Amino acid sequence: MKRGDIVQGKVVKVSFPNKGIIETAEGDRLRVKGVLPGQTVSVRVKKSSKEKAQGNLLSLDVPSPLELDVPACVHFGKCGGCTYQSLSYENQLKIKEDMIHDLMVPVIGEDVWNDTYEGIKASPNQFEYRNKMEFSFGDEVKDGPLTLGMHKKGSFYDVVTVDGCQIIDSDMRQVLTITLDYFARSNQPYYRKNTHEGYLRHLLVRKAAKTGEILVDLVTSTQISSLYEIALLEGWKQELLAATWTGAIAGILHTKNDREADVVADEGTEILYGHTSFKEEILGLSFTITPFSFFQTNSLGAEVLYSTARDFIATGADGAEVYDLYSGTGTIAQVIAPAAKHVTGVEIIAEAVEAAKENAKLNNLDNCDFIAGDVLKVLDDITEKPDYIILDPPRDGIHPKALDKIIDYGVDSLVYISCKPTSLARDLEVFLARGYKVTRLACVDMFPGTYHVETCALLSKLAGAENHVEFSVSGDELEVTTAESKATYQQIKDWVQKECGLNVTSLNIAQVKRANGIIERECYNEPKSEDSRQPGCPEEKWKAIEEALRYFQMI
Repeated sequence: MKRGDIVQGKVVKVSFPNKGIIETAEGDRLRVKGVLPGQTVSVRVKKSSKEKAQGNLLSLDVPSPLELDVPACVHFGKCGGCTYQSLSYENQLKIKEDMIHDLMVPVIGEDVWNDTYEGIKASPNQFEYRNKMEFSFGDEVKDGPLTLGMHKKGSFYDVVTVDGCQIIDSDMRQVLTITLDYFARSNQPYYRKNTHEGYLRHLLVRKAAKTGEILVDLVTSTQISSLYEIALLEGWKQELLAATWTGAIAGILHTKNDREADVVADEGTEILYGHTSFKEEILGLSFTITPFSFFQTNSLGAEVLYSTARDFIATGADGAEVYDLYSGTGTIAQVIAPAAKHVTGVEIIAEAVEAAKENAKLNNLDNCDFIAGDVLKVLDDITEKPDYIILDPPRDGIHPKALDKIIDYGVDSLVYISCKPTSLARDLEVFLARGYKVTRLACVDMFPGTYHVETCALLSKLAGAENHVEFSVSGDELEVTTAESKATYQQIKDWVQKECGLNVTSLNIAQVKRANGIIERECYNEPKSEDSRQPGCPEEKWKAIEEALRYFQMI
């Protein structure tokens, strides 16, 4: 088996994040993305070695016996959003559970897994569970009719209209359909990534599961006559207001975004109707949500997750000084605040912090404080010492230096909530090496139809120093232990050139990797002397490199 060969094999195993191991009739094994256990597939070999053979999926030749005769979603296979819609929910949960097992056991051991693992908790709703969607305008084929939806599987440019999407409800689907039909009749061009020309960019829709309130935000460029735009948006608003909804429209907004990067950015938002926010309820608490504020995308699933975390915390937070690090809009902090003496939330996104403060007032909680800033830096400025710590970091996990500061507090117990189990596995190695043990472990499925899953771990400090050996772990060693695959600098350069038409340097890539928490050797990231300067990575290239890192499953 050599590079360029086309081979056929059966998927004998799938690991997070949905990377399959294919075994050929000759006994060769290689990894390939986007497959399911039991499928027979054809693959083109792109890398062949005894240590790490990889391939690109060419075709599905024989479905898995686990697959349904008819996938749950009509867009499955074409849309790049969901990967498990051809599986029963029972089989989805089993695959996710197996992936978490395979990540955790090498770190904590099979015995600890058996003693501490409490199973995977299902989402209350398998379908229509999302409370937020960001749709893109585009076309499915070059110069084809206007589409609005999700990127086609494996494509950076093509967009599939997902008016039959099963993870959103009928109101959100109707917003998509009305918006697409209206702007297609208006002959408005979509914003093209390669030329940076066009008007229509994104449609952001949010709907509360409990209150039923709907927030709609159209994101466009300013490449249009202002007088014509006023009439155009008025017509769109009237069509939305004339429709019949199971919920109720709380606000219709228009956001301007002239950034060249393909991101949903706010460069000015105007209210066309109603308000800029809506209300949602979680475990009896009320939360005000704005178009761009972070909030768990599965409201009912969030109640399961936070109930699990609260159960893990149990009496540990009673009368305690609690740190809620990476606190977002302060949901977890407010859930445990009634039992705690005081809760300090730290979050880097300033808008989320302001929302957390307002939500605490809304819920009449006066023992919560929220600080805007990077956890790594803020911990140096807080004078109070915690009795208990809750961690809910972003997908990349905890920065090694922040991890050291957290461990140095020496709290008896802490809860770690992770949306990316590979990051959790990496960070657990450090916790275990520094004298902690896993005492409870559970999974919560917040994302049916996809391979994503939340993991909740309770860590307790060992009683005495005689029970453990403490040693330091360098950034390079941390990088080696992660289970994630990593692309080379040249692979990232080639991908950005092919998909985005941009030439990027190794320095550009290193800067973006470091900003995203991927540890590099110092010589790649730091100047040789204190007064030397490095050129900053241009925004357009920065976003393209981040897209490449996502493609290679590095962030």
